[in-house]
Amino acid sequence: MFNEITQEEAYNTEHLQRPAKTISMHAESSFKVACSNCNLRELCLPIGLSTDEMKQLDGMVATRKKIKQGGHLYSSGDAFTTLYAIRTGFFKTCVVSEDGREQVTGFQMAGEIVGLDGIVADKHNCNAIALEDAEVCVMPFNHVEDLSREIPVLQRHVHKIMSREIVRENGVMMLLANMRAEERLAAFLLNLLQRLHARGYSKSELILRMTREEIGSYLGMKLETVSRTFSKFSDEGIIEVKQKNVRILDHEKLKTIFNSSTC
Repeated sequence: MFNEITQEEAYNTEHLQRPAKTISMHAESSFKVACSNCNLRELCLPIGLSTDEMKQLDGMVATRKKIKQGGHLYSSGDAFTTLYAIRTGFFKTCVVSEDGREQVTGFQMAGEIVGLDGIVADKHNCNAIALEDAEVCVMPFNHVEDLSREIPVLQRHVHKIMSREIVRENGVMMLLANMRAEERLAAFLLNLLQRLHARGYSKSELILRMTREEIGSYLGMKLETVSRTFSKFSDEGIIEVKQKNVRILDHEKLKTIFNSSTC
């Protein structure tokens, strides 16, 4: 469910949970990026590339772009030309209905690729917004396509990323259709913990970069229901909550709540 991480993709990263700032602008850096020297390469690049293939990939990433908290990486309707690999920070993807209501469709973190939504129609169908100051690697899609034809392992990796998005969407559909509020929140917290742990962080503590309202939008729950469910978990000794800081006190109970939906 959601964005599952395999052991071969797990790699420690730095600054993933650094404090957020409050400026909403973005700037593109002018220095060259070398994938071969990046500490995220094992998360966003395929395993087993040769030295020559890695050098080719170094040419695929043109620049890095910095996005301030609240800034748009891209917006719905923008022409699709680029995929982005997140180096630091958190993003949310969302769509806005005709009456102005926002529906959150996902949360993305360091080592993950965003922008795949634009492939089907050559334009983006959602907004990608930074939940904290972030930095991404800019990968022109025509370069990705060209190299994928030359490097079969890269082509398989791109297909794997696309497949993961399909699996994630199916997981969200199941969550919204079949799970109670407690099961939805348990699944959400377990998924975040698993993804962060794959990046070298604690199995039992996390910082929520998204608001309760954004969590509710993603999980199909009202804000009041999200807050009430957090309070219920806290009262039952499953979690400890201090504003955006969450500590898991009873992993097994949280797993039991989630697994009850499949019994």
